[in-house]
Amino acid sequence: MIRTLVAAVTLLRPAQWIKNIFVFPALVFGARRSEPEAIVESASAFAIFCLVSGAVYAFNDLRDYREDALHPTKQHRPVASGALSPATAGAISFLLAIIGMAWSVRMSPGFALTVGTFLGLNLVYSMWGKYQVLLDVILISVGFVLRALAGAQAIQVEVSAWMIICTFTLCLFLGFGKRRCELAVLASSARAEAHRKTLARYNPGLLTQLLATSGGIAVVTFLLYTLDPSTSFHSLVFTTPLVFYAIFRYAVVIEEGERTGPTDVLIKDRPFLVTAIAWTILTLALVLYGDKLEKYLPPLRYPGQPHADMKLPR
Repeated sequence: MIRTLVAAVTLLRPAQWIKNIFVFPALVFGARRSEPEAIVESASAFAIFCLVSGAVYAFNDLRDYREDALHPTKQHRPVASGALSPATAGAISFLLAIIGMAWSVRMSPGFALTVGTFLGLNLVYSMWGKYQVLLDVILISVGFVLRALAGAQAIQVEVSAWMIICTFTLCLFLGFGKRRCELAVLASSARAEAHRKTLARYNPGLLTQLLATSGGIAVVTFLLYTLDPSTSFHSLVFTTPLVFYAIFRYAVVIEEGERTGPTDVLIKDRPFLVTAIAWTILTLALVLYGDKLEKYLPPLRYPGQPHADMKLPR
């Protein structure tokens, strides 16, 4: 019984739930961040996405258990290893999806539609999209954008278009990095094709180009977000060196071929983890205490702001 329970929890991949933190930027950078009600609503949105993403992971394992059995690390997943039957995985997936959708209907208007779209998108991905080169990573990235949009819907605040574009391009970068990790783990194109035919159509040279393009755009869109006149936290531009280092460090780590994906890099690569923690702490400090800290920061004039010597008309 205990082994079955452990296998059921493992099926939901709780370590991957960290991806659902993408619902929180709308709270952190929005006008309602100090409201207890908004904090509760954001926490509820996070919990709902943990439920529905668990349903997605269970369904994926049900769909892919035969292919996973040929993979050096995925063969230990509950269904592929025989710890759970496909029927049990299907029942768990269905139950979590129903609970998540029922809960989402009780949230603010539009939230349930976004959650439903997230589930539908992942169904399309599992049944068809994962076998399409490039489109597989794009669909995954759209899933992260839906998380960010749902986070804004949950607390009914506006979200910057630049932040959404940055989220999309950053997730493209992470997704292509994961494909690079998978190729490194599988070691040969023959094994990659046996696991999933799509992987055989990727190659290190192509992925290097895609990583360079998506990583560069992600950094540029982050800068555009911080410099947007409508953004309240222009001081985030001072975190840019940490953003650059995190992007470059991720690229270096995946080239070494010792990690299985973004979550593995975040958890196990100490320099990357320290950088992520440092950026988070610095960002929270600037968001929560920006007014007090700005007097200690170099004065900068941002695009859209008048020159300090310019007098505005009455």
